[in-house]
Amino acid sequence: MTVVQNGKVLGTVELPIAGLMNDKPLDEMSNIVANLGSAWNKIGCNMVSPFMTMALIPLACLPELRLTDRGLVDCTKFKFTPLFIEE
Repeated sequence: MTVVQNGKVLGTVELPIAGLMNDKPLDEMSNIVANLGSAWNKIGCNMVSPFMTMALIPLACLPELRLTDRGLVDCTKFKFTPLFIEE
């Protein structure tokens, strides 16, 4: 996850293990995540843990609708859902 402002990277948390985890020591990861939180604040985001929201939106193993890199998925039916309704 990366926060960018005006083309400048303000903070990054790399999640190389399944896009969910990192194998760095806890203290190091804690600092990296704190820096990302500061970067979110710097760009004006006041959500609590916005990186968790970003991580959960595409997680297709959770029920209901999820927006993934392959499209909108209905995770209860395991089918892609059209983005537009045709009349």
